[in-house]
Amino acid sequence: MKILFEDRIVVITGGAQGIGHAIALAFAELGARVHAVDVDAEGLSRTVADDARMTAHTLDISDRDAVQAVIPALDADILVNCAGGVRGQVGRPIEEISAADWQTIFDVNLTGTFLMSQAVAPAMKAKRKGRIINISSGAGRTISLTGIQAYASAKAGQIGLTRQLAHEFGPSGVTVNCIAPGFVRSNPTTERQWEAMGEAGQAALLQNIAMRRLGTPEDIANAVLFFASDHAGWITGETLGVDGGK
Repeated sequence: MKILFEDRIVVITGGAQGIGHAIALAFAELGARVHAVDVDAEGLSRTVADDARMTAHTLDISDRDAVQAVIPALDADILVNCAGGVRGQVGRPIEEISAADWQTIFDVNLTGTFLMSQAVAPAMKAKRKGRIINISSGAGRTISLTGIQAYASAKAGQIGLTRQLAHEFGPSGVTVNCIAPGFVRSNPTTERQWEAMGEAGQAALLQNIAMRRLGTPEDIANAVLFFASDHAGWITGETLGVDGGK
């Protein structure tokens, strides 16, 4: 049975590229009205090009005032917190990490998730329906493959926030769930990470995946569609690993 989202209002952060882009397209193809949010205006324009069901919002999700000025008025039925990443950083010893390096990763991965969820909370609770899906990472459940302490910590924080919000939103009929993707080549950063592994590292990574292949952005989008659907109406507070089997 095909899942449809006719006229559902979906807000997706990180919609300019990679996994967020794939999620936005998947919802639009199934009838949703999609609001793609990102700081990358050029990337957003590519996401929403030639699709009347999609709208772009250039927005810094770590800025509470900016979020509150835009997001509540959209009246989202579904929120997907996909914005994140390593902000151009690479693994370094902890003694070399500045406060700014640490904070910038937390701002987009965890604070942004909190502020966006806060912005949709009043309307979802009042309507007594809604879906929030957070895109964490396998790094939040184990370790960061690139050794970035802030990234592993922020992604683990998203998982904890998911569990807590599930209990807060549950009495209102709103579900809050999380997806922890495995390694997906989805944007320039992950392409650089893949190349840096070299042939031996790439082979080792694949050998540790039960299905012996990397995931795709569409693999992650499919899991999001399930959590957003009526089929997942009695599932909340869960973190689903979409990683090909570890």
